[in-house]
Amino acid sequence: MLRSLRSIPRLCPSPCPSRCPPRCRLSAAPDTPRLPLRRRLAVAGAAAGAAAAIWLYLRHEKEQRHRSRRLAELRRVALGQGDFHLRDTAGVERSKADFLGRWVLLYFGFTHCPDVCPEELQKLSRAVELLERDPALPPLQPLFVTVDPERDDAAALLRYLRDFHPRLLGLTGTTEQVRAAAKAFRVYVSAGPRDADGDYVVDHSVLTFLVDPDGFFRDCYGRSRTAEEVARSVRAHMDAYEPLPPAGEE
Repeated sequence: MLRSLRSIPRLCPSPCPSRCPPRCRLSAAPDTPRLPLRRRLAVAGAAAGAAAAIWLYLRHEKEQRHRSRRLAELRRVALGQGDFHLRDTAGVERSKADFLGRWVLLYFGFTHCPDVCPEELQKLSRAVELLERDPALPPLQPLFVTVDPERDDAAALLRYLRDFHPRLLGLTGTTEQVRAAAKAFRVYVSAGPRDADGDYVVDHSVLTFLVDPDGFFRDCYGRSRTAEEVARSVRAHMDAYEPLPPAGEE
């Protein structure tokens, strides 16, 4: 009798202790069937992939909104940065918008300048010639803006610029227009006293400005820079340039 009682499995106490004897564990209710490991891994991977896809989509949408706002801001800044409203030697009204899509090298000076302006225009012309040797480079427009509109009308500019690069375009205008253009580029201009013959010298900043096809300042070059150095710098800016997409295409 005792032997038969001993053969009956003991019931597991409730709650079951953490360390049940082997026969107690055997008498417990069987576990709920579990998915195979491979399927569980697949489900976990799918869930993680879906979460990652949602995160990437939200980040992409945020970046797109930020990019659209940034591009609109850049366009507004570009159109107002260093703008001008002048006339060329043919009497055609010109503004910075006319040169969008092209690189521009721009110098402020005057035709009665005894030495500095001729030297800087020769250097500018030489830099343009060096860049023109590579037909793969984008178009570059050299510009000369007078700071002495009283004496530098269209005819005077045309005569003066014949000694420099053939594509160097001269710009002039009223005193107010020229002053506004110089101010937009932060160029200092001050006419000196007149001599007995009514002649005078105009003191001004000696800088050549590089403007990219979107209308942004890229660099400026002082008297210490050689034509070769200017050309190398312009080429480097051209190589690194990434254009703004047209409005509506971002």
